Amino acid sequence: MANLLLFITRSFFKLCSFSLLILFLISCSSFPSTEAYDPLDPNGNITIKWDIMSWTSDGYVAVVTIYNFQQYRHIQAPGWKLGWTWAKKEVIWSMMGGETTEQGDCSRFKGNNIPHCCNKHPTVVDLLPGTPYNQQIANCCKGGVLNSWAQDPATAASSFQLSVGQSGTTNKTVRVPVNFTLKAPGPGYTCGPAKIVKPSRFVTRDGRRETQAMMTWNVTCTYSQFLAQEAPSCCVSFSSFYNDTIVPCSKCACGCQNTSQPGSCVESKASHIAPVVNSYTPLVRCTSHMCPVRVHWHIKLNYKEYWRVKITITNFNYNMNYTQWNLVVQHPNFDNLTQSFSFNYKSITPYTAINDTAMLWGIKFYNDMLLEAGPLGNVQSELLFRKDKATFTFEEGWAFPRRIYFNGDNCVMPTPNVYPGLPNASSHQLTSALGLLVTLLAAMALLFGHA
Repeated sequence: MANLLLFITRSFFKLCSFSLLILFLISCSSFPSTEAYDPLDPNGNITIKWDIMSWTSDGYVAVVTIYNFQQYRHIQAPGWKLGWTWAKKEVIWSMMGGETTEQGDCSRFKGNNIPHCCNKHPTVVDLLPGTPYNQQIANCCKGGVLNSWAQDPATAASSFQLSVGQSGTTNKTVRVPVNFTLKAPGPGYTCGPAKIVKPSRFVTRDGRRETQAMMTWNVTCTYSQFLAQEAPSCCVSFSSFYNDTIVPCSKCACGCQNTSQPGSCVESKASHIAPVVNSYTPLVRCTSHMCPVRVHWHIKLNYKEYWRVKITITNFNYNMNYTQWNLVVQHPNFDNLTQSFSFNYKSITPYTAINDTAMLWGIKFYNDMLLEAGPLGNVQSELLFRKDKATFTFEEGWAFPRRIYFNGDNCVMPTPNVYPGLPNASSHQLTSALGLLVTLLAAMALLFGHA
């Protein structure tokens, strides 16, 4: 009897363990990954819309548009790369506004009519500015650069046209591509499967006629900084008017100097640095933090009803100009921001009840480009805040930001224990006592001198 009970007990626990394992696997496959979730931009994504505009004898002509619906994260040079896998043996006969990086094996085609690309896994890039007009379409030819949606929606989309052959020629026979990938320009984006949606509608310029695509599918891609890179790309330093301490970027915040490999960084006074040519391999100045970009937050002035901050962004990368840069800052007093003097400002409120996040970027033709490392490699502005008597204080680092992002990447913050603190009461008392003593001695010396 005892052996029977022992057998039943063991079987029960094995069954429970197996059931828990099955539930765990189901939950992992059912819920989307949270590593790509951005609490500051929970609905941000890049959407790829594939519109079949017309059918051909062996396929179709489509316009593919990439929309950057991310509030503050943009795609900078050298631009996006879009890839996918054909479902059958499709080829690309021709393209406008974009091109594939490889033609692939087109040896099965004879004569002069050779496809633009025969690759099973094509990768498309945007054409460069200055492309001849007969190779352009609307929203193309920006070198793959996409602005963020909050910064400039008009430049947050990119399009190209392709003529697809050896494909289906109706809505029922065409096959949707699979395994979409988006590099911007490196890894970081994860794309879901293509989903067939209602055909897109288009209004003519005069607004009197509406047309629609033959067929449309969408692909949604989300970003994860964890997937994008191993090391941070920016750091933050602090200072204040009430304390002589300057808190630098954390040591080795973005990496440590490689003393065994000469040329991994350059000294600021090096005379051999070649003029910048926008090589996309970082060449950073030798610093203790080794970050390409530093953001400095300085508490500048204190008024009766206001307080003032100066922000300076410094480029330590000799090989990169940051065009259309932006900064996202979290601080509880942004609800009472009065003025931004030299930066554009927009409130980012993913949670409407809390307004503690601001997006800052340069003014066009003035400071919208952060130049390469050197005397001109910085941009700066001042922010004026109105004090909220219920919350405002200079104590315990309250006046410093909670988090800073540069171009969408989370910057390394100093640890709270090193924030510049207010002078303590004992030092004030000692200073006052010394001042009083000096005054008394001076007065006594003056009296004895006249006597």
